[in-house]
Amino acid sequence: MDCINCNDKICRKQHKSCNLESFDKGEIISQYQEHSNDEIVKAAAKLVDDGRAGTLSRIQEIIEFSKTMNYKKLGLAYCYGMEKYAKEIKILFEGNDIALTPISCSVGGIKQSEVNSESCIHKVSCNPIGQAKQLNAENLDLTMILGICLGHDILLQRNLKMDFTTIVVKDRVYNHNPILALK
Repeated sequence: MDCINCNDKICRKQHKSCNLESFDKGEIISQYQEHSNDEIVKAAAKLVDDGRAGTLSRIQEIIEFSKTMNYKKLGLAYCYGMEKYAKEIKILFEGNDIALTPISCSVGGIKQSEVNSESCIHKVSCNPIGQAKQLNAENLDLTMILGICLGHDILLQRNLKMDFTTIVVKDRVYNHNPILALK
């Protein structure tokens, strides 16, 4: 399947299947109707329905989504290089009556040599597995990811046991906006 090279786009234009999918449409619709999925779909729709798409920043969307979902305690997995932004995010969320538990990538103070014997860096290691374990222990409703390095983000997400969303993707060349590489 290659949706980019599809000329018909009947899924968008006519609400029909191209019959190349490897899933059962009825089964998927049934999953959307499950309570936990239905709640998320409806909360997400409130952010874009009635011409609201493009009127809120990503952070504003997460705050509003959290209120709609009645989330009380969120986590923030952040790169220590973005701690200044993590502090600002904490202030914003707490100002909206949402508790925030920020966990740095350097949590646990593990040496780089203990994690990667081939590394030439002789400092503290990023610890995305420990970061996830700590966030899992905090009884959170949702975790946000702020600027975690590629590879480390994969390990973090693989080990998180709650829903998560991304605020910022690290891109040191394009000021954390990787889509700029396409211009």
